[in-house]
Amino acid sequence: MKITDLLKMDTILIDLQSETKLGVIEELSAKLAQAGRLHDEGGFKAAILKREEQSTTGIGEGIAIPHAKTSAVKTPAICFGKSVSGIQYESLDGQPAHLFFMIAASEAANQVHLETLSRLSSLLMDAQFRSQLVSATSAEEVLEIIDQKEQEADQDENEEQETSAIRDAAKILAVTACPTGIAHTYMAADALKAKAKEMGLDFKVETNGSTGVKNRLNPAEIANADVIIVAADKQVEMDRFDGKRVIIVPVAHGLRKPEELLKRAVNRDAPIYKGTKKDSREDEPSTKGKIDIYKHLMNGVSNMLPFVVGGGILIALSFFFGLDASDPTKPEYNPIAKALSDIGGGTSGAFFFLVPVLAGFIASSIADRPGFAPGMVGGLLAAQANAGFIGGLIAGFLAGYVVLGLKKLFSNLPQAFEGIKPVLLYPVFGMLITGLIMLFVINEPVTALNQGLSNWLQGLSGTNAVLLGMILAGMMAVDMGGPINKAAFTFGIAAIEAQSFGPHAAVMAGGMVPPLAIAFATTFFKSKFNDTERKSGLTNYFMGAFFITEGAIPFAAADPFRVIISSVIGAATAGALTMAFNVTLPAPHGGVFVIPLVNHPFLYLLAILIGSLISGLILGFWKRKQN
Repeated sequence: MKITDLLKMDTILIDLQSETKLGVIEELSAKLAQAGRLHDEGGFKAAILKREEQSTTGIGEGIAIPHAKTSAVKTPAICFGKSVSGIQYESLDGQPAHLFFMIAASEAANQVHLETLSRLSSLLMDAQFRSQLVSATSAEEVLEIIDQKEQEADQDENEEQETSAIRDAAKILAVTACPTGIAHTYMAADALKAKAKEMGLDFKVETNGSTGVKNRLNPAEIANADVIIVAADKQVEMDRFDGKRVIIVPVAHGLRKPEELLKRAVNRDAPIYKGTKKDSREDEPSTKGKIDIYKHLMNGVSNMLPFVVGGGILIALSFFFGLDASDPTKPEYNPIAKALSDIGGGTSGAFFFLVPVLAGFIASSIADRPGFAPGMVGGLLAAQANAGFIGGLIAGFLAGYVVLGLKKLFSNLPQAFEGIKPVLLYPVFGMLITGLIMLFVINEPVTALNQGLSNWLQGLSGTNAVLLGMILAGMMAVDMGGPINKAAFTFGIAAIEAQSFGPHAAVMAGGMVPPLAIAFATTFFKSKFNDTERKSGLTNYFMGAFFITEGAIPFAAADPFRVIISSVIGAATAGALTMAFNVTLPAPHGGVFVIPLVNHPFLYLLAILIGSLISGLILGFWKRKQN
């Protein structure tokens, strides 16, 4: 299929009237709707804007390629718009955009359509081609220029294939991938290829686009490669690069900084990549989802945290009106407190989505987009059955692997079914199988287990409680915002859900200690830190006060052994004291603004200060003086 099969006279605007990015999107969307290419103009525009939130499609060189793959598209199409004066479009190079190609891909778009759309992205890397389009004065001329360029590209591609058949294995390899896999994936690949050819390098690039993996790197090429460049904004198969020098950057760097990346590759300026699967067969297709369970879990937890933080702060704010101020049956009822509580929690607020979001993103990490909906549904069923986080975890992994199984099961269907797999077969069968297993197999025993966990937490006292607080708070300081930190944070949220408020108080205390300890150390042991560190240390007073554990990361990166060990000791002390003082925190967040909500605020503050001072003193005495 040719580009001009998707770009027609009725989807060309030779003189855009808009002066803003939003205006361009609305004008091009309206043109597609007027030409009968859309089912739902509003839905399509929303999908375009959602893609823009991920990263701008203003790729520089005067080009913008807003694009979306959505069910709002009736017929796959391209809409072209031109502005001679230029429009500010948040381009990567900060320059105005003159050429706009809005790509409308339907959910059922087949492989031929997607490959054609991707080819357009590649052609736009040619400066002469862009110049011709800017100079075009009619829709007919635009179509003629594109048609001629496409014929030249087909001829060049044939010559390249003939050359590559006799070429030695590549020494520098690359992989490109963007979230939607339509534009940036291929433009980055072409930018790297063009620069590699100019530099006379032996080079090959693999693209991970909407139509799947193209030009896959084989085991022999990987084995012979000096350096591999991975320019990607989504998950790609990485374990095959175990032991190789790998440069990992966003896909935009492949597009905007190809020479810089290739020079780094030539100079072997890249770390050795350490994979997680040591016994996989590199010549097999991608086994994404079949390994690295921890990575899938963290994908779910990371995407859940914004709901926890946003909802938690709103719930915490509602408590300022009184612990029962959101309950209309209580004397202290306040409508503002109820509104804050409903938005943050309730049956339809942020906290309502915690378990479904956790399950949905675990499933999508395993099985890509087709796993998301079954995961969300499984998580919702778990939440409604009071199966809690444990039920959500099971639902996410269950849905992900169910969809992987469906992909394998349906892989032998005729090509005609490709378009309906993601919109019909995967969601229907994925939701059905996941839902039935959750309802009739998983929910009841997990709900009982969840109740057992609740009873155990409620029954903790004495040494057991202190030990739990020590462990959870210490975990918060191990990687300061990383997976171990998030695991402790998630446990604290689960404890709140089980109506046990002590563990989360320890978690919050432990998270505040590392940055406060850094602040104390840089204040009282100035000779142990340089001027930049001392100035940065002052900001850690604020970061610690507002529960931003990550404020200590720069110091941990520069001196990991001393900083991490001292932070863990102080955080564990704070957590142990918190539990020993029987401090409880009903708000699912931390920082000084929730301290008034705890049952013993002064004791809680004392525990945090003692832990921070212990860490600060250990670090200050342990660290060497600056030369």
